[in-house]
Amino acid sequence: MKYARLVWVNMTRNKRRTVLTTLSVAAALFLFVSLRSVNTTLADAREVGSESRMVTRHAISIVFYLPESYYQWLVTVPGVRSVSWADWFNGIYRDPRDFFPNFAVEAESYLAMYPEMVIPEDQKRAFLDERTAALVGSGLMERFGWTLGQAIQLRSPIWAPDREWPFTIRAVYTPTNPSFGDALFFFHYDYLYEGTSRRAQPGWYVLEIEDPALAAAVAETIDEHYRNSQAATKTETERAFQTGIVTMYGNVGFLMNAIGLAVFFAILLLAANTMMMAARERTSEVAVLKTLGYSDRLLFALVLAEAASITLIGGLLGVFGAKLAFEGTGFQGLGLLPNFQVKWATATAGMAIALCLGLASGIVPAWQAARLPVAETLRRVG
Repeated sequence: MKYARLVWVNMTRNKRRTVLTTLSVAAALFLFVSLRSVNTTLADAREVGSESRMVTRHAISIVFYLPESYYQWLVTVPGVRSVSWADWFNGIYRDPRDFFPNFAVEAESYLAMYPEMVIPEDQKRAFLDERTAALVGSGLMERFGWTLGQAIQLRSPIWAPDREWPFTIRAVYTPTNPSFGDALFFFHYDYLYEGTSRRAQPGWYVLEIEDPALAAAVAETIDEHYRNSQAATKTETERAFQTGIVTMYGNVGFLMNAIGLAVFFAILLLAANTMMMAARERTSEVAVLKTLGYSDRLLFALVLAEAASITLIGGLLGVFGAKLAFEGTGFQGLGLLPNFQVKWATATAGMAIALCLGLASGIVPAWQAARLPVAETLRRVG
């Protein structure tokens, strides 16, 4: 314990410098775990899609529509059990910054394919029976303070932008898998079709297949059939489709890692500079400690422990500050990052980085303190 007290006294000698260094490390580790959590959340989102469901979309891009007539043939494809369809609505509630994903779906067949959405039976029936009804995730209900039966209005920049679209919340779902997301908004495709002079068309078809092993054969059959049509298709498993949506953000993983690496080296230089300054200021004390019998090895460990303590305290503040901040506020990135959380594996990696920062920044001043000759240090005291 006597050595721990010595380390503490050395750390608090220049309180301002120690506090600023600690806060810098905390800010860097906060950023690191936040960026890494974006990567882990997107990776989880790729795994949400079922291998028993497939998505057929336009071969060029999802922004192009498919004819409604495709449904009649898709249901006859061998291996396909059922077919539904959906369209992106891009609805805005009050303010464009209040973004959340919202879709027009062929409600009955769509819900039958998604057991991940748990809906009370009476609410489900109310939603299916009413043309202007909406099905809303529990997280979205909490975010806006909505209640069951409440009437709301959305505007869509792509579907009759001058019109207000009234909806009544008739059902609330809870996801069985948090990564599915509880901030989605669904309504009837027929309502979209009837509410605009522009012809509504499916943005994509969702296919439930009898056996995941048939996925490749089903995809080849469909895409070959429409290869020379005006709207060629691309069919893939829902999991592959989700991965494609994620990659539309660009190489997010590389960007996050690059920023994290840059921050790591910046804070490493800052912490190393702090420890070098502290070591230079205590040259006379090193001389005294050596004359009192402190070994080179012990002095090396004391300086290294001081550096590691500063970065570990900063790491604790940054890592667990991020965990409490994100999980306490229910942050989901406007619905684009469902189940966003700082995982314990990420927190552990953050603390490991904090320790490495401390050891790397303290190694040079610790070595200098340990190797400085006693005669030289005593001369400097005088």
